[in-house]
Amino acid sequence: MDHNSVRETWENRAGEYSPAYYAHHGPNETSRVICEILSGSLPRDASVLELGCGSGRHLAHLADNGFEDFSGVDINPEAFDTMRETYPALAAEGTFHCGPIEEVIEAFDDGQFDAVYSVETLQHLHPDVEWVFEEVARITDSVLITAEIERPVRDSAPSDPDVNYVDDDTPLYYRDWNSIFTSLGLVEIDVVHGDRDTTRTFRVSD
Repeated sequence: MDHNSVRETWENRAGEYSPAYYAHHGPNETSRVICEILSGSLPRDASVLELGCGSGRHLAHLADNGFEDFSGVDINPEAFDTMRETYPALAAEGTFHCGPIEEVIEAFDDGQFDAVYSVETLQHLHPDVEWVFEEVARITDSVLITAEIERPVRDSAPSDPDVNYVDDDTPLYYRDWNSIFTSLGLVEIDVVHGDRDTTRTFRVSD
């Protein structure tokens, strides 16, 4: 699939894996893990950005645990309609950007956010826009968290070891996040292997 086709699968996503789908399921174990990491690293007034925030279930969990300064990016307009219905306080208090990450991220300042994280989002970026990873490192002032699928989660391996498909139209690109972000000057300080995701925590080096 080309870059534009991949973007369109998420921009118009409905049903399974849509913003409404995740709002229905609410915060999960990954939400808890991210909250624990940030709670041990940063004060409650730290600025936090989620890439691929969807309807806001992970940010809502952070809000429930005392964090105050939220931003998010999502490509699907439905995400923000669902957020206003499901997490109205978050929608009213946060700063949110609707658009592809690669079109939004360059407008952010260097080190603008104390913490940046993604949950099963960077894995869907097409290889043509891998330059975004450098931008992610650039805007992170202290802590970066990646909670991404790094290996097949089913018994059968894909025919291409670098890509799998969530469904017939949605590719998932396996990447070595440790290698990517340490090569950009960050230091990996923790890894949590879950049943589905691998959550990696990086610190910005001095």
